[in-house]
Amino acid sequence: MDSSLCFHDGNITNLINKRYLDVRHDSSHGLQMHSSLVERMALERELEGHQGCVNAIAWNSKGSLLISGSDDTKMNIWSYSSCKLLHSIETGHSANIFCTKFVPETSDDLVVSGAGDAEVRLFHLSHLKGRGREDNAVTPSALFQCHTRRVKKIAVEVGNPHVVWSASEDGTVRQHDFREGASCPPAGSSRQECRNILLDLRCGAKKSLADPPRQLFALKSCDISSTRPHLLIVGGSDAFARLYDRRMLPPLSSSQKKLPPPPCVSYFCPMHLSDSGRTSLHLTHVAFSPNGEEVLLSYSGEHVYLMDVNPAHGSSMSYNSGDVSNLINFAPLPNGIDLQSSVSGIFLNGSSSKRIPATKLEKCKKLIQMAVKSLKEDSNFYYGIEACNEVLDGCRDDIGPLLTFECLCTRASILLKRKWKNDAHMAIRDCHRARKLNSSSFRPLLLIADALSQLGKHKEALEFAIGAQSLAPSDSEVALKVESIKEHIAAAEADKINKANGGESRSDPRAGRVLSLSDILYRSDTNSDASPDGPRSERDDSDDDDELELAFETSISGDEGRDVDPNVLHGSLNLRIHRRGDSTGETGWANGSCGSPTSSQKEKAAYQPEAAIDMKRRYVGHCNVGTDIKQASFLGERGEYIASGSDDGRWFIWEKRTGRLIKMLHGDEAVVNCVQCHPYDCIVATSGIDSTIKIWTPTASVPSLVAGGAAGPETSNVLDAMESNQRRLCRTREAVLPFEFLERFRMHEFTEGSLHPFECTQS
Repeated sequence: MDSSLCFHDGNITNLINKRYLDVRHDSSHGLQMHSSLVERMALERELEGHQGCVNAIAWNSKGSLLISGSDDTKMNIWSYSSCKLLHSIETGHSANIFCTKFVPETSDDLVVSGAGDAEVRLFHLSHLKGRGREDNAVTPSALFQCHTRRVKKIAVEVGNPHVVWSASEDGTVRQHDFREGASCPPAGSSRQECRNILLDLRCGAKKSLADPPRQLFALKSCDISSTRPHLLIVGGSDAFARLYDRRMLPPLSSSQKKLPPPPCVSYFCPMHLSDSGRTSLHLTHVAFSPNGEEVLLSYSGEHVYLMDVNPAHGSSMSYNSGDVSNLINFAPLPNGIDLQSSVSGIFLNGSSSKRIPATKLEKCKKLIQMAVKSLKEDSNFYYGIEACNEVLDGCRDDIGPLLTFECLCTRASILLKRKWKNDAHMAIRDCHRARKLNSSSFRPLLLIADALSQLGKHKEALEFAIGAQSLAPSDSEVALKVESIKEHIAAAEADKINKANGGESRSDPRAGRVLSLSDILYRSDTNSDASPDGPRSERDDSDDDDELELAFETSISGDEGRDVDPNVLHGSLNLRIHRRGDSTGETGWANGSCGSPTSSQKEKAAYQPEAAIDMKRRYVGHCNVGTDIKQASFLGERGEYIASGSDDGRWFIWEKRTGRLIKMLHGDEAVVNCVQCHPYDCIVATSGIDSTIKIWTPTASVPSLVAGGAAGPETSNVLDAMESNQRRLCRTREAVLPFEFLERFRMHEFTEGSLHPFECTQS
């Protein structure tokens, strides 16, 4: 990569000098995860001691101990200084451990675990003193059995040694206070009597921002802010993370009655995902930044996104359902959507309110030239986009509107050529920002038309293309785009008429063959007529009622009793396959919803949609589709870097400010799920499908970027690896059955029309 792309944390010499010049400057925090150290990250050692996948790792507050939980149902305690196994606890869990934590302010004596058997268990490490390595069976000090499905995440509060919180796929966050008892439910009572539900979201999932929360919801992750511990963020089986103020929640309740979900402080969701209609889209991890001002969201089948907890009043970060439709509907003048378009220091006449240093201006121009070159040569798209990111995110306070406009349009053009997942949506955002800087240019309108065409929204694309033509009536490129879109719409209409008359659809890849059960239960995210971003052409505009639809009723509630194998699905499923529009499909519950269709329609009519907070940065390159415990983490005490595991056995580090990929390291033979930074040192622990924990330190003999002469074998194929991950993301299939059912299973096809038996998923 070109040397013009520098990091934004300076060099270590400057930081040390600044320590002498400014006694208030704390250089130690800046040095923990400095770029010069991140570039030297390498595997130092592997910790061996588990016999299964390691699904959870966490440091204690001092960083002297590391705790891990595994499929082998053991919790291991490791020494940081010696990297030796100190304790291995036979927890007594009957299923995979998914979460482990040290309880704060207990001198690291109390540890807690949550597992697939729906139990939360508390242990005193002091009970292991004087025992041999093999004598590791410990009776739990507390046993909480009130959840009805897998416990996926445990949260603790800094300074609170008495309470832990657990998030489960049963849709509840429960509060366990050790001072109130050592078991739950109490002996002789039913679990429905446990009054420890802090947050009841069993009917809290949303299909879109405009829809009321009434779908079945499985929680996957939660986190408590370390700086404002009354704030709790949760994520699960829909696209929306939710922020709650624990002080404003109703009193603890039991599960005897399903209560409507309490109002949250904020919803978090990238705008382009808030109305996707994909029932399989869900979060695998949510996390607060070290200072509590930002949150990180990791999506299954998607990317990692950064968002502000408290956007400035009137900020463009906050949007409603109307803003979503405004993105794809043409308006002669730029509408009110802002999408981070704040370009500080710009007057209405186009000049800058401050002098731009000549060296920085030349650097920005050189970066834009690099991006334009990649666009013209149809190569190095990734680095062209990174060059634009550096200008727009690294120098945004120092450049004027002309450079900003040029850079936005260039980045949008490259995104539309690269065609990674949701690149078309990112291009649309850039073009709306560009329109606000220059509403007389046809270029942003033409690019939006191209992006909407890739998304299969050809009628909306035509409006933008005609708008571009009104600004440049003699431009041949614009005229060709208008004619191309018109031809595509005409072909789609002819195809629809042909299909209505009994012919076969040319655009349907499944036409002319017998549908397998897999075809019926899943629909593909991709097709031959659209990019990986979008649905089938004209899908949104189609009123075709000849498609197959599936209705179901299920008794899978998880409340039938506890003496069952948690990995075996109990209950019944009644499927009815019919053509869309048949009266037989109008009875029964809507897919995965709570309540009747009639009440749903009334509720939706009376519902007042809330606003949501939009993304401010996206981190791409990894793949998250194989497991639903994949983490995305802030690195360092100041959280200046972002890290995530990946399904290709690698883990990735990005610069938070620009989204620039800094490092890609091979961390597992299959999948890296967990990435946890040491609280004070430049040390990272990772784990995944392998039975070992990897410890990473800045010990490489030479620094290396993801591309460059000093790159080692783990980074030399970075672009190939990212391209492969993007192809896998784009191959994900949309489930017709609800998430709460299909999450238990994975389906594999043999030849056309034949299936493997259902297989239980690991996580």
